[in-house]
Amino acid sequence: MKEKLKIDIVSDVVCPWCTIGYKRLEKAIKELGVEDQIEIEWQPFQLNPNMPVEGQNLQEHIVEKYGSSPEQYRQMQEQMTAAGNSVDFVFDYYAEQRMANTFDAHVLLEYAKEFNKQTELKMRLTTAFFSERQDVSKQDVLKHALLDVGLDAEKGMALLDNEEARNEIKATEKYWKELGVNSVPTIVFDRKSAVTGAQPVDVFKQVLQEAIDQHS
Repeated sequence: MKEKLKIDIVSDVVCPWCTIGYKRLEKAIKELGVEDQIEIEWQPFQLNPNMPVEGQNLQEHIVEKYGSSPEQYRQMQEQMTAAGNSVDFVFDYYAEQRMANTFDAHVLLEYAKEFNKQTELKMRLTTAFFSERQDVSKQDVLKHALLDVGLDAEKGMALLDNEEARNEIKATEKYWKELGVNSVPTIVFDRKSAVTGAQPVDVFKQVLQEAIDQHS
């Protein structure tokens, strides 16, 4: 059987454009009818590796990190909400929303990989954060996400205290950063070519087709 085209998606759970990018890529894959030729693997990237456990008010965080004005922040929310609607994803922004630390989420996504549940868990977590007003750094939220996608929550949660599992995420993050990945989403095709950002569906279709042609 022919080996599948490997797509690595370097992203963070709380990155809105990563969600949009994946949903557009998913649409491109479906429209080309190549679902059975693709293997997706999610790679860790923390937008805010120094985010404290208690998180930070989202608006405050965006203003502080990017120098955005409150008006620009409001426009960004409207833009994201519209982009989400176009791919059937709900961004439910609210005044008290907090940016979360996502390291534990990445540990669990690595755990989900061995059961082919990475994409399912990734979308469960990103939906919890953006659509359901949940804090994805909290243990109960993470545990429920594992249960929701049919994973062994006890085994998964035990990894959060496992030094080896935590070091693996740090090493993988470092690997991608050393390759030059400094913004997300970065979507890598067969470890040969990459695109960054939430490209339009047609762009993804073109890049995908080229990657498939080179792969075959």
